[in-house]
Amino acid sequence: MAAILWGYHAYAQTKCPVIPMPASATTVDDATVAIDKKLQTRLGAKAGTNAAGYLKTEVAKITTLPDAGKKAPAVILSIAKLENTNPEYYELQVTDKAINITANTDKGLFNGVVTLLQLIRNEAGQLHHWTIKDAPQYGWRGFMLDESRHFFGKQKVKSLLDWMAYYKLNKFHWHLTDEPGWRIEIKQYPKLTSIGGIGNYTDPKAPATFYTQADVKEIVRYAAERNIDVIPEIDMPGHATAANNAYPEYSGGGSKGHPEFTFNPGKEATYSYLTNILREVNQLFPAHMIHLGGDEVSYGNEKWSSNKDIQALMQREHLANLKEVELYFMQRMSDSLYKLNSKMLAWDEMAEVSLPKDKTIIYWWRHDKPNTLKMALEKGYTTVICPRLPLYFDFVQDSAHKHGRKWSKLYNPVESVYRFSPLTLLPADVSPSLVAGMQANLWTETVSDTKRLDYLLFPRICALAEICWTAPEKKNEADFMQRLQPQLKLFEAAGLYYYDPFQPNLHPEPVPKKKTISDYKD
Repeated sequence: MAAILWGYHAYAQTKCPVIPMPASATTVDDATVAIDKKLQTRLGAKAGTNAAGYLKTEVAKITTLPDAGKKAPAVILSIAKLENTNPEYYELQVTDKAINITANTDKGLFNGVVTLLQLIRNEAGQLHHWTIKDAPQYGWRGFMLDESRHFFGKQKVKSLLDWMAYYKLNKFHWHLTDEPGWRIEIKQYPKLTSIGGIGNYTDPKAPATFYTQADVKEIVRYAAERNIDVIPEIDMPGHATAANNAYPEYSGGGSKGHPEFTFNPGKEATYSYLTNILREVNQLFPAHMIHLGGDEVSYGNEKWSSNKDIQALMQREHLANLKEVELYFMQRMSDSLYKLNSKMLAWDEMAEVSLPKDKTIIYWWRHDKPNTLKMALEKGYTTVICPRLPLYFDFVQDSAHKHGRKWSKLYNPVESVYRFSPLTLLPADVSPSLVAGMQANLWTETVSDTKRLDYLLFPRICALAEICWTAPEKKNEADFMQRLQPQLKLFEAAGLYYYDPFQPNLHPEPVPKKKTISDYKD
């Protein structure tokens, strides 16, 4: 992360300048302790090296950190059995003699180090004597990037992971396959990238772009060093056009608007083919969670009604309609994942399938279908909350913006993101513990370059981080907007083209390339 500008002093000593806001943060007096670039880190009992290494790396990037003029207190990282048993809980205490960060696990230590890093930056190296006790509201704090429609590359992904870590987001959902392009190397099926990787949403003839398996391993390792799990999405049985361009023998056909959209559920070889793909993918991602999509199959399954293989399947398995064919397919592919010791993740259309609750996670995205959320929770599925309103970041964030999505004139400004809480959506008889957490999704039909990507993500990433981390009763919108202002200086220093909610005309909305293929994902 780039060095930042110093000199922002808008916070009184009792105002903690951290995003997301900690559960408890107090200062005992008006005293401060100076921090300089020679900050020393010591590992206490049972502490790993990951958090210490991250702190050292990030502090070294702050080239304008002032000279303390005296020896700064050392940072001491320790693992201990604390009263709060949340695995991500940490305690941070700043004194003249030491900065102690204590946690139950290395994940908690990392969270404490991120908080310390934000304090160092926002307090210009002059730390108040903070006492912070903190843990997240949710264990799942995610962001999804679609790289099938437009490909952004390894360095941009690493930059996004840096920012996710800085705001304590911990799940990177990587949408790697869809209609426009297949973006992950599968060695058993090389045409998936050599042919399926050709094109993108705005240029179907663009040269093939994809991640090699070496690239994937590098990114997964980089994410792990920042306390982030990477979760790939291999879309099926719909959104399969790129794969079917490479291996048409497994296609179940499509429609005029979505050609060759589906895999063929009636052909036994399809299941072997896709299981082989998932086996390679699973070996690359140690989180052992793979998202199988499962959405919007009706966009392009009209050929299923006349496909002899599928008609034979329906007769053999007593499937009454094409929806049951879809659910049968997902049941079988889920079983393949379970045998690989991987959890199956899917969009909320799959709440209708009966699957093992301890191995399945449902993503509720259709904000206009609250009964689907209710179904998923009543069935006992762990659920990630990511509704289009307000957590689809391809939606515009200002009424004057013209190039992204709206829903019946509604859009997703940073304030709407901040005000959202999934607890207001839960049925009275459903345990909140089934809500794993939240994530924002960024589909890239209108995101043809990194300039527009940054504009849509920043600063909404800050609001996302706080609603995932901070309990609703601790949220304060006015205070958040005050803490948001210095983040814009960070974005500026990092060279990001961000949206400024305080000066909406500061950075005009970037215009995407003209859409030439497919329809928007609804």
